Amino acid sequence: MPDPLSARRLSRRGLLAAGGTAALAAVLAGCGRDDAAKPNSDNASGPWSFTDDRPETVTADTRPTRVVAFTGSAAALVDFGLGGEVVGVFGETKKADGSADPQAGDLDVESVEILGNVWGEFSVEKYAALRPELLVTHMYDPGAYWYVPDESKDKILPRAPVVTITTARVPMTRPIERYAQLAESLGADLSAPRVTDAKARFEAAAEAVRQAVAANPGIKVLAASGSPDLFYVSNPKVSTDLMYFAELGVDIVVPTKLEAGDYFEALSWENTGRFPADLILLDNRSTALQPTDLAAKPTWKQLPAVQAGQVTPWDAVPRFSYAGAAPLLENLAKAIQSAKKLT
Repeated sequence: MPDPLSARRLSRRGLLAAGGTAALAAVLAGCGRDDAAKPNSDNASGPWSFTDDRPETVTADTRPTRVVAFTGSAAALVDFGLGGEVVGVFGETKKADGSADPQAGDLDVESVEILGNVWGEFSVEKYAALRPELLVTHMYDPGAYWYVPDESKDKILPRAPVVTITTARVPMTRPIERYAQLAESLGADLSAPRVTDAKARFEAAAEAVRQAVAANPGIKVLAASGSPDLFYVSNPKVSTDLMYFAELGVDIVVPTKLEAGDYFEALSWENTGRFPADLILLDNRSTALQPTDLAAKPTWKQLPAVQAGQVTPWDAVPRFSYAGAAPLLENLAKAIQSAKKLT
């Protein structure tokens, strides 16, 4: 889910922008780099094409081997078996202490050129020096290139073919499947154990959510993000992960007075109780207020779910791979299973 600042930029400029760190804390347990899928050699030297989600058919004389991508996109491609093909990234990649940002997943952040580590940073000079053969990023709204700055996109986009994958208004399984297809077109082996094991874990986790809902019916879930001035309630009809959770049977609050882009409803802190909920999924990105910060908000402490301790972290911008998404479903299943009906 784009953060509130992004959506407000959208209303002013007509193009989705990013404003915060994507906190993606899940990495596939037990799957190290040593068993990564090995690229196929078929058609490595022949013409390459891929139809993305704009939709545009992107072509090259040979299969791209120098890929630059939004960090979350790069991490998804790595989960599906790519590695050395990713030469550069943009978006939150390293934390202040130099360690990898959770969004980077299993991406080797020391082996790639980081063109920008926060929203608005994208070194055109470094990008050109990488001799990119393909640029990959999310697309939350038509014509929007996630984390490619508006002010420099005319210098960036012409330098290499561009692929965008839709990451809103479709269930989460759709961008996962599309990143898998893109990785396969770039030489990844989707039959490798690393990939098939992750998919099996994802499918088991999805079933666990279904079973949790059946075993504990009536739990109302609210997905939210806090800022100093406003409390944002996310829309499961737009946010791709929430849409998928709803498909699995989760009863998610649907806000009614939506901001530009329809991603959320912005409430004053005095109105945080407008949507009763038994369980709160709380945006865990660094740009959102966390429980220790929210403790200073009297109306937050008055929410039944908060008083009952039924608040769980929410990765509001998931990593679109089976490896990245499986832990999110596992955590959701546990939270629903242990929640008590409060409303």
